[in-house]
Amino acid sequence: MKSSFWKAGHPPTLLAAFLYFDLSFMVWVILGPLGVQIAKDLELNAVQTGLMVATPVLAGALLRIVMGVLVDHLGPKKAGLVGQTVVLAGLAWAQFSGIRTYEEVLILGIFLGMAGASFAVALPLASRWYPAEHQGTALGIAGAGNSGTVLAALFAPTLATWYGWNNVFGLAMIPLALTLAAYMALAKDSPDCPPPKPLSAYLEVLRDKAAWWFMFFYSVTFGGFVGLASSLTIYFNDQYGLSPVVAGYFTAACVFAGSMVRPIGGLIADRVGGTKSLSLMYVLAAAFLFAVSFGPESRWLALALFMGAMLALGMGNGAVFQLVPQRFRKEIGVMTGMVGMAGGVGGFYLASSLGYSKQMTSSYQAGFLMFAGLAVVALLGLTAVKTRWRTTWGAAHLTMAKV
Repeated sequence: MKSSFWKAGHPPTLLAAFLYFDLSFMVWVILGPLGVQIAKDLELNAVQTGLMVATPVLAGALLRIVMGVLVDHLGPKKAGLVGQTVVLAGLAWAQFSGIRTYEEVLILGIFLGMAGASFAVALPLASRWYPAEHQGTALGIAGAGNSGTVLAALFAPTLATWYGWNNVFGLAMIPLALTLAAYMALAKDSPDCPPPKPLSAYLEVLRDKAAWWFMFFYSVTFGGFVGLASSLTIYFNDQYGLSPVVAGYFTAACVFAGSMVRPIGGLIADRVGGTKSLSLMYVLAAAFLFAVSFGPESRWLALALFMGAMLALGMGNGAVFQLVPQRFRKEIGVMTGMVGMAGGVGGFYLASSLGYSKQMTSSYQAGFLMFAGLAVVALLGLTAVKTRWRTTWGAAHLTMAKV
């Protein structure tokens, strides 16, 4: 399988997609690891802090539609260049003008949202080079770029302690610019790129019920992943009194677990079918989130539960995108934007709901319980549609890939 996979596509482009996605993700969630220090200096309450870390997530969700249109009309490589230029401009503004108010940090969050929209570039860039039977693996490798959240959690709080949190934005420009140069040198658009579609065609996919199911499924798996990645530094600091740096290390451990297993999730989905693996991941995610909602007394137990939840959510991300290209091969650019948008909305909901839960009840429990409930609803929905999917577009005589 490994040999045929590496011969089937274009490894330099797959590497470029991973690197582009990785550094973009680092920047996208950087307000989360810096949240403790920013909230202290700007005197933000729990709701404001939750909305601050959730704003880039929501902006990224909405901008993924815009980026999907650019990918369709310019090609993934050029669209990626446009997006990264916008992100660098936003970071430069933050570095040289300075962030002094809550409103300014929200504006920066909108710029950072364009980094989150890189999802709509990296996945089509990689996907179009690989046949259906290798989609889970290819998209799992490209999607493992969400490990960039580990870099943010590991280094941002420490750099903020040394140089001040505002200067972290300028420092982030250095690896981002270097990665952009590597991306431009390595990436190559697939010769199978479909011709541009009229804007009205983007609504056509929404007439298919499968599109809405995929959007909901990903809003839980990816939404849970990015929502936790954006919030856990604040959670560990508030719940267990950890310093921003140590809380960042705890967050990095959780995020590392979730991001590194995404390719494994795609690979398992290729082997056993996306619906089987995704069903198990929802069960595990719901169980871990339910357990952690009771606020374990031990920070180490909380860390273990969060790592378990992130493992399940990360593998679930890979499973969802093993299924999407099978149903929407010709519309993968559009669907990547749509599904990615839904994932960002889910992340915004989780991150902001934790802030509201803390502000209104002095506990994070309600926020975690509601998201665990969404995982259960997703499991029930998947159970309802999987038989129909397997006997229609996923039938054995139509595809070599397993549904």
